[in-house]
Amino acid sequence: MAERLPVIDMSALFEADPAARLAVADGIAAACEAHGFFYLIGHRIGADVLAELEAESRRFFALPHETKMAIAMANGGRAWRGFFPVGGELTSGRPDMKEGLYLGTDLPSDHPRVTAGAPMHGANLWPAQVPGLKGAATAYMDGATRAAAKLMEGVSLSLGLDDGYFAREYTGEPTILFRIFHYPATRPSGAEYAQSWGVGEHTDYGLLTLLAQDRHGGLQVKTPGGWIDAPPIDGALVCNIGDMLERLTGGRFKSTPHRVLNESGADRLSFPLFFDPDFRAPMKPLPAVATDASRRAADRAERWDAASVHDFEGTYGDYLLGKVAKVFPQLMEAL
Repeated sequence: MAERLPVIDMSALFEADPAARLAVADGIAAACEAHGFFYLIGHRIGADVLAELEAESRRFFALPHETKMAIAMANGGRAWRGFFPVGGELTSGRPDMKEGLYLGTDLPSDHPRVTAGAPMHGANLWPAQVPGLKGAATAYMDGATRAAAKLMEGVSLSLGLDDGYFAREYTGEPTILFRIFHYPATRPSGAEYAQSWGVGEHTDYGLLTLLAQDRHGGLQVKTPGGWIDAPPIDGALVCNIGDMLERLTGGRFKSTPHRVLNESGADRLSFPLFFDPDFRAPMKPLPAVATDASRRAADRAERWDAASVHDFEGTYGDYLLGKVAKVFPQLMEAL
């Protein structure tokens, strides 16, 4: 039988029963040590919210290219929000076969971080032609952010910490980024796409990613035994940990490479929400955590850019901007 990712029911994390919460935490620890990936149920995001998000997103991607480009990321400025076309994002140095809409915490122009010019903080860009997208995306973002915050309580417990540790030390003002991705049914023409994936092999940058995907599969996860599929399960999200959780745990929890290839013959949608540290939070390891030289060397050898997360020193914003510069080099040049 092919290896499959575990399924974790996080329902108890919304309740007060200490024993039940610790049981969920044990499951989280086992999944993060074995795969860095798992399915998540009991997240309290309604099926109606997911259905509305998919419907409004399909309306958006059905718009003419010129209409979508009216809210291109170049118009989002330092907030790093808006639309990018197929090939507009690079993963592992290659253009991805997807288009997408970048969103995040919607901040007003007078927010202190916006007035200070902090990169990746600001207002979202919404398409006037699909007025329902804003409400649908916001409802999902709110639900996924609540679920991720509760899940981080379980992560804290799984590491032998009190359940509020991450909230105090790293996520008092979390970096919330949300993407709506569309993978076309057919490969674009052009030699640059001949060997490209929907998304090439990569790891995520922060703490946790919660992913909703439509009924068309395509996500693959790298395991010690090889690549395995992570097909959609009705009502479940896929959760994976990011580079900074690997960094903070000294490698106990692994930020696992993954990739996407749409071979369904249909247009595929996915909806990753990244629940990450405060942009300004120093990425100091957890108490009593140390990373040896061999783990650092192994991590460098596994990554396409040879940059180990265990060599990094600085704030989460420093790490994030360094990674984003490789994904959208043309936008970084404009900042």
